Amino acid sequence: MGVVEALTDRNAEFAASRFTEGLRMMPALKTIVIGCVDPRVDPAEVLGAEQGEVAVLRNVGGRVTPRALMELVMLRAVTQAAGADLGPGWELVVLHHTQCGIGLLEDRPELLADYFGTDAADLPARAVGDARAAVAHDVAVLRAESRLEGTRVSGLVYDVTTGRVETVVAP
Repeated sequence: MGVVEALTDRNAEFAASRFTEGLRMMPALKTIVIGCVDPRVDPAEVLGAEQGEVAVLRNVGGRVTPRALMELVMLRAVTQAAGADLGPGWELVVLHHTQCGIGLLEDRPELLADYFGTDAADLPARAVGDARAAVAHDVAVLRAESRLEGTRVSGLVYDVTTGRVETVVAP
């Protein structure tokens, strides 16, 4: 059996026994988590979120890049169109992790500069190899973004060796 067949079989089991009918498009906890694509760090799983409680954006390193900011601005527009607002009462959680693969690219400034939409000279401020400093940087970027005004922003680091999260920047 191939991967796609195994996954669709698992979906059939999910649909039969764990599917929750009637979930709303807006996350019940009014929370969006920005996390890494690393399969060891599924944000909903490591934070214990149930289906429908949080929305998750994932990218390389879980970083707040120009594209991630645009996605958040679009999500704000979606929430407004749906009769809510990604503003007061909403939470944005930046979730980075230890042993992140993005750190393996520190010697590739041209690639990282393009990803972050910046000059290579500005890369040290992005703290690519330091999860805690990177969280602090990304939280500061979100808090400074006027188009997301009114949201509470916090930052966590997940330790892939212990399974525990640490609050690096409180909301």
